[in-house]
Amino acid sequence: MCGGLSAFAMEYVWEEVTLTFSRVPMFPFFDIAHYLVSVMTLRQQHGALAVAWQNPLVSWFSAMMYCFGGGILSAILLGEAPVKFLENNTNVLLASSIWYIVFYCPYDIVSECYRFPPVKLLATGMKEVTRTWKIVGGITHASSNYTDAWMVLIAVGWARGAGSNAIINLEQFLRGTWKPETSKSLKMSYPVKISLVGAVLFTLQHAGKLPMEKHSLMFCYTFFIVVTKIAMMLTESESSPLTPFEIMLGRMLFGFWQSDTSSVPCKSSFNGTGTRSQHYSTNVETKRRHNKKTE
Repeated sequence: MCGGLSAFAMEYVWEEVTLTFSRVPMFPFFDIAHYLVSVMTLRQQHGALAVAWQNPLVSWFSAMMYCFGGGILSAILLGEAPVKFLENNTNVLLASSIWYIVFYCPYDIVSECYRFPPVKLLATGMKEVTRTWKIVGGITHASSNYTDAWMVLIAVGWARGAGSNAIINLEQFLRGTWKPETSKSLKMSYPVKISLVGAVLFTLQHAGKLPMEKHSLMFCYTFFIVVTKIAMMLTESESSPLTPFEIMLGRMLFGFWQSDTSSVPCKSSFNGTGTRSQHYSTNVETKRRHNKKTE
């Protein structure tokens, strides 16, 4: 009897905790943390400070893309106006204020305070919390027009959760620092991967294929990404915790030979330095010398 009551009490406490957590508002504290981490990421990019002093308007626009990149990309996918994020004047003004004090605060006080490890860990953890809300919000918004289109829900949720990382190529192009070999679309970062996992999980839950309440899934997913991100920062590890699963799935789906292809050098002949172009030019030169000798 006591065991049944304790189990019921634990279940009740779990439901209350997860339900209360799912109702936590993101404005203003979590949004401030998201904007702070996003703008600090922009500040740490090569040439960002020079652009901020030479052309503040471009710097501000780049900061808005870092802060609202998920909303911009999801709006494009749904055929909506990319500038729809400007409708929320409060959030735009808040993000603009964060951008201003990060780049133009005297003696870089804000940047120095952010570099203090406890502050950086707290802000990063709060930003990861907003990732969950963005993914859920994107799926909910897309489901109003695409109820049973799983791929659309996943794409919009993924874009909303990791849009800032995906749209960074356009931001680099505006600052004049974009290069084809540094394209972020060629290499998926950890936030992009974990946002894709979250989009799939929440889409399955939304479709009723995952036997779990949404508030419970939000709590578990948020707990995982926050703990994982903080652990990666504390250990200064750049490797994704999803790497072992990626390797396992890659070998299962695409064969063991894929692991050996990375060791084979691949030279492009686009810029005239490839192996094929060198071989061709050598053959042409040999033929010319042979023709001169015969003459």
